[in-house]
Amino acid sequence: MIMSGSINRDDVRRNQHLLPAFPRTIERVLATLDDPDANLNLLVSLIERDPALIGQILEQANSVAVRTRPDMRICNMFTATSMIGLARIRRTVIATSMAGFLNDTLPPGLAGRFWEHSCAVGVCAQQLAIHCHHSGDMALIAGMLHDVGQLWLYRHEPDAFLAARDDCRINGCRIEEAERRQFGVDHTLIGAWLAESWDLPGPLRNAILHHHKPEQAASEPLVAVTHIAEVLSAALGLNGDDSRVTHLSTDACATLKLTWDESVTGLFGRIDAVSQSMAGFFRSQGPARRAENAVAGN
Repeated sequence: MIMSGSINRDDVRRNQHLLPAFPRTIERVLATLDDPDANLNLLVSLIERDPALIGQILEQANSVAVRTRPDMRICNMFTATSMIGLARIRRTVIATSMAGFLNDTLPPGLAGRFWEHSCAVGVCAQQLAIHCHHSGDMALIAGMLHDVGQLWLYRHEPDAFLAARDDCRINGCRIEEAERRQFGVDHTLIGAWLAESWDLPGPLRNAILHHHKPEQAASEPLVAVTHIAEVLSAALGLNGDDSRVTHLSTDACATLKLTWDESVTGLFGRIDAVSQSMAGFFRSQGPARRAENAVAGN
């Protein structure tokens, strides 16, 4: 086992197996974000390969249809897309893929908080990006992956990881400072090394690396979005994690040309609405539900 304080890029690359393989579905979605038509066809083909996704999408579409067309039964993915919208389908595909990746890595109590935090930041990032005219899908992925380095650190050396969290809680220090005392590096750098090994796009790597210090990548909107989303998720009471960012970078706000006036009221409302609509879905995909299914033999 690598001793705390000596982790480097090669260590992370050699020990990628500590985490599940990165979802190929996310890679395919990322490859077509700039091509809406290809993205629609891709999403439908991905959904049709996954019976669980088919059921989720059709259930959502029929729940919408029953309010307007009670006699209508939707059984086709393209019809479902027109009924509930491409954005919602993409969000479901991304969240489902991320659920499979993030689940079963941490113990139940910690996994639940991590999952809730990842989903909250993901939703905030998506809606903030759309508000600022950037890619909501890329932001959703960045928000859900921003703390992935913490998963690796836990699987690598769980006692030291938990000691860092205790240090943060007891002494009131920032989580990245506590991690550096334990490991010599923090979760942002570990996460960036993982993203590099998965060959994720540069903006995603940088969002993971700089979300605590966005001023280090002041010209990159996705970094700013991810940072502000983590702050917003805490301010709006959506955050289930105790190591959240508590300061708001003025540089990040400037990068997005974001002003805190009445124009953001609608943004907060959309974040709340999407969070509410997705809460049940996220819970159904999260660690607690997985544990219930395992006990029930499902």
